[in-house]
Amino acid sequence: MTDCTHDCSTCAEDCSSRQTEIQKDKPHELSNIKKVIGVVSGKGGVGKSLVTSLLAVTANRGGYTSAVLDADITGPSIPKILGIKGKAEADALGLYPAKSITGIPVMSVNLLLEHDTDPVVWRGPIIAGVVKQFWTDVIWGDVDYMFVDMPPGTGDVPLTIFQSIPLDGIIIVTSPQELVGMIVEKAVNMANLMNIPVLGIVENMSYAVCPDCGKKIMIFGESHLDDIAQKHGIETTARIPVNPKLAAACDAGMLELFDGDWLDPVMEKLKTL
Repeated sequence: MTDCTHDCSTCAEDCSSRQTEIQKDKPHELSNIKKVIGVVSGKGGVGKSLVTSLLAVTANRGGYTSAVLDADITGPSIPKILGIKGKAEADALGLYPAKSITGIPVMSVNLLLEHDTDPVVWRGPIIAGVVKQFWTDVIWGDVDYMFVDMPPGTGDVPLTIFQSIPLDGIIIVTSPQELVGMIVEKAVNMANLMNIPVLGIVENMSYAVCPDCGKKIMIFGESHLDDIAQKHGIETTARIPVNPKLAAACDAGMLELFDGDWLDPVMEKLKTL
């Protein structure tokens, strides 16, 4: 309907918006999650998990309680980036997330496997069901911002998250290559289809800084971030450079000790929600 307000409580129409709304699942009764932000990408390898982790760290440093739900079941990397070596625990009440060095709660399938390198060879419906359980069965406690690291693309799991978890918005992660514009547009169109606002775009590997003169070097060509954002009416953008020290911090599980302000514009946007 052209005059839809997306408030299904005042409407009796059986439209697609209502179908989406009534499928939203509630979190565990011992969880109090104020804002849920999905971090998405149209393709793999653009640094989505890095951006998810950096957002959680940035929010945590700002005095907010942040958490990460790692929904990339077949390619989980959040525990590695945040240096979590323990496993998730459970009791009669539910599952408890593991915590990072600075106390960021994280739930990932790697926290349930015997070995981190064990492959997850599951079909789509099973993976989607596990993601829903991470939302409904995990005792998150009080959380100001939950960041959901979503698998790339627009398949089963992203669709399940859009339909089942009450997202307040998404952040799209991209890279400078020109073909990425089409990939970003797919993610934007899916968000619009599911009535989820796009809060910002983050361009990873945007540039490198010469260690001698400080000049920015566009390794992958000129950025198209501003053009893409303007085309889709997205106001908030951020750029993350190619930084060997940042990569080393992720590999060592020490991201929380790395200092970088690249995502501050995104965090300012989230504060306005």
